[in-house]
Amino acid sequence: MGSLLRSVSRVRWGELRDATGAAAGGIPSLLSRIAYGDEDTARIAIDDLGDAICALGFVVGEATAPTVPFLLELAGSPHVACRAELLDLLGDICRTDQWHSAAAATRDRKHDASYQQQTGWERASRTAVYAGRSVIEGVASSVRPEEATPARKLLQVMDDTLPFPKQ
Repeated sequence: MGSLLRSVSRVRWGELRDATGAAAGGIPSLLSRIAYGDEDTARIAIDDLGDAICALGFVVGEATAPTVPFLLELAGSPHVACRAELLDLLGDICRTDQWHSAAAATRDRKHDASYQQQTGWERASRTAVYAGRSVIEGVASSVRPEEATPARKLLQVMDDTLPFPKQ
């Protein structure tokens, strides 16, 4: 995959499901197109990746958390096109609480336990975004407002989004 995304092959993508329930084997290809494609190619790949790891902008899947470190790596690379869109996707992932909301709505009912796996995906995804705070702060200090502004917005989202309660 080149100097970027070197460790992407360490993830067992074929064993993971994306936010739509489909196999996540296409994620490395999308990440590669973001890393090495021109702006149009990168933008389309980000849209497709967003659909796969944060469906509808608010539903994460099993493959979301393993993808976040690569999104952070790409967002922190000055040579990658569409960094603002990557930061927006990370913000969507950070704000996601669909499964926690569903679990809370069914608390004390028979369906509550069925959301344990999905709430774990949300918790892991949000934690992965928080783990990249230093990368995001670096982008926020950019002299390029088209990158710094979305990074500062993401930092605000991170500050305003509370950790999920222990279950």
